[in-house]
Amino acid sequence: MSRLRLATVWLDGCSGCHMSFLDMDERLIELARGIELVYSPLVDAKEFPEQVDVTLVEGAVGTRDDEEKLRAIRARTRVLVALGDCAVTANVPAMRNPFGPQAAMARAYQENATRNPGAPTREIPVLQARVRPLHEVVPVDVFVPGCPPSADTIHYVLQELLAGRMPDLAGRSRFGA
Repeated sequence: MSRLRLATVWLDGCSGCHMSFLDMDERLIELARGIELVYSPLVDAKEFPEQVDVTLVEGAVGTRDDEEKLRAIRARTRVLVALGDCAVTANVPAMRNPFGPQAAMARAYQENATRNPGAPTREIPVLQARVRPLHEVVPVDVFVPGCPPSADTIHYVLQELLAGRMPDLAGRSRFGA
């Protein structure tokens, strides 16, 4: 039996969903028997690979880089999972939407700066006009709410996908918890 090729990705968010993933503790060893982790901020892979079975995507789409990465991931992934409230609804990253990217940048890098005020001029992704949840950019197969989703919920989702089933999250997870 071949192992499920799993990737995890972190877009515009806090990494809390990846912390919950790691909170599976010894269950990660059990899952490792059926999973090959091919891409993640937890490993050293530089390029997103071809033919990924499942990708867990944490965070919202807030930059052009996020959008380009998400489109490439969708093209190379069989089952795309929106992991956490930011991926499902855009949640906290979308709090800048009413103000726009220029006002957010001015607030962060000028108004609140105590030394060297001014936005960085290099190595900073271009903010989009609006932060969006994943499904507004690409088709999503599984939505896993929670801020962050619990380790138990993530474990359940992965077990179901390993068994070839689409997870039924009714009653297992909710927004903000």
